Amino acid sequence: MLSAVRRCYNLKPTVPSVRYFCSKNVTAGSKFSSHSFEDFIHKRQEEATRSVIVQVSSERSFPELYNYCRDYGNITAAFHYCVRHDDVQHYILLEYENAQQASEAIDSAAYNEDLTGVPVRSPFLWFRATGRKTVQRDTVSGSKTQLAALDGIRIMDQEALVAVLKEAEDIEKQISLLYENTKLNDLGIRLRFLAASQVQQAISGMFPLARALPFGSSVNGFGKNGCDLDLILRLDEECKGPDTKKRPESRLVFHTKENLTNGRSQTQRQMESIGDMLHLFLPGVCHVRRILQARVPIIKYHHEHLNLEIDLSMSNLSGFYMSELLFMFGEFDERVRPLIFCIRRWAQSCGLTNPSPGRWISNFSLTCLVIFFLQQTKQPILPSINNLIKSASSEDVRITEDGINCTFARNFEAIGFSSKNNNKISDLLLQFFEFYSQFDFQNKAISLNEGRAVSKPDHSALYIVNPLEQLLNVSKNVSLEECERLRIEVRNAAWVLESEVENYQHTGVDKSQEPWGLLNLFKTADKNIIRPNMFFKPRILEVSELFDNSESSNQSPANQQKASTNNTATATGLVFKNGHVKNQVESIKSTVRQDLKQMRLNSTTGVQSSTKSSSTSSAGSNKSSKRSR
Repeated sequence: MLSAVRRCYNLKPTVPSVRYFCSKNVTAGSKFSSHSFEDFIHKRQEEATRSVIVQVSSERSFPELYNYCRDYGNITAAFHYCVRHDDVQHYILLEYENAQQASEAIDSAAYNEDLTGVPVRSPFLWFRATGRKTVQRDTVSGSKTQLAALDGIRIMDQEALVAVLKEAEDIEKQISLLYENTKLNDLGIRLRFLAASQVQQAISGMFPLARALPFGSSVNGFGKNGCDLDLILRLDEECKGPDTKKRPESRLVFHTKENLTNGRSQTQRQMESIGDMLHLFLPGVCHVRRILQARVPIIKYHHEHLNLEIDLSMSNLSGFYMSELLFMFGEFDERVRPLIFCIRRWAQSCGLTNPSPGRWISNFSLTCLVIFFLQQTKQPILPSINNLIKSASSEDVRITEDGINCTFARNFEAIGFSSKNNNKISDLLLQFFEFYSQFDFQNKAISLNEGRAVSKPDHSALYIVNPLEQLLNVSKNVSLEECERLRIEVRNAAWVLESEVENYQHTGVDKSQEPWGLLNLFKTADKNIIRPNMFFKPRILEVSELFDNSESSNQSPANQQKASTNNTATATGLVFKNGHVKNQVESIKSTVRQDLKQMRLNSTTGVQSSTKSSSTSSAGSNKSSKRSR
């Protein structure tokens, strides 16, 4: 069964594009070999400039496509993926040895003369069938280049994931398999940088300094397969420190059109034009929606060739630097990302998180909770942000145009942090649940900058200090009920996980026959979810029930006497814990009914008397008229 699942989802172990390391294996003062966030971004941008995406009839078209496209250069990698709409569309990503070769392949492409659209140069192509029989040269079988993935961005369904996790040796291995099979893979990252490259290339002729940069879950190392893409488009260089390299001095200066409006209004007008360009000209872009009145104006659109939902902004540099900070936390220790993936999956299964915005905790807030916990262990696994700020040099200065200081050390060697914590991920998972089951959410706020709990500055149910804008609360949306649910759920999870460790540590148990370990932790049916209603007093009585003509008024004296013995419930199903209160409410109901009945009688009597008086006056007038005649 497992071998079939592996073949279907291409689950062979893959080498990650960025080398992760565990700080427990690195002593203080040793040379760090981890790549920086800027190195990661630069590497992926270069991959995008060397790549093209070609729509084909199926994966069987690869040998013919390879033989055709290698005339323009050496193809070093190839990936297949599918986009499922009404039908299944097949695409192959080809990576050339350098950007010049990819550019030659794009320049050789013809335009579709059957359509009336404006011809646009882009890395998105399709492989046209030919009527004549092609001559087979040296086939791809004799080359080192093979398809690295088949249906490479398909999300593993729940049944297949359960089958994989059942075959694991222990909970530690389950966490590792969950991470490897649900994280954003290499092909997913490549497609997202190609989407950014398409936007950047489209406007680079007029704006040579323009850069389209992915941020958020697509690049911070915590994204899962199928996650949305966040893009920031900058038409000029972002504001950095005083030592930022400037263009060489020249006596020739470009004329520049001055912006006379305020910054926000100008950004909205620019985004309106960018939205028109995306909608009218870029291949694959559809369903463009402009949300320009939000705190951070964005353009949302769908890319049909990549099956991606994309949010594009122009004024969210702090979000880009937040992604860099989260990326660094994931690089400090190889246990961080698998642990966060496992906790996110657990939160989703028990309903703590939700894809749509609302009063519940977000994945970003949940990630902050995990990072804070890893700062609080007896031997901290992650440093505080203040330690990163203290280690920053002049090259690390980053200040956004809004004046937000995003300065922190980017050099792992300069930070010099190492952890002696040797706990397994499964142990850390249990400790996380125990830690937050006892945390004082009512009085304490969580500060990743300080690396400790601080006093709450306001009465928010859950307060997590924004690491870059410390006057803001990233979890301000979380309601009191959802915060209480979080505390209850982590306590329940601690009980479940502790019992799983005890039950399945024996080697004689056949774990493949029934759910165990993480599967029982994620298995929370709606009826088993504990709601914190006991902590919130419901309304004792609905006002409408005071005027409800229930059947109790028509009951016989015997039935009424029988009902009075059960002094905790009414005929309407309302339950009272105090019999005296119940009697008072029933008395009020009876009095109100009598008053209403009397009011109806009075109104009926008044109508009758007015009718008689009107008829009498009418008769009198008739008599007087007769006399006058």
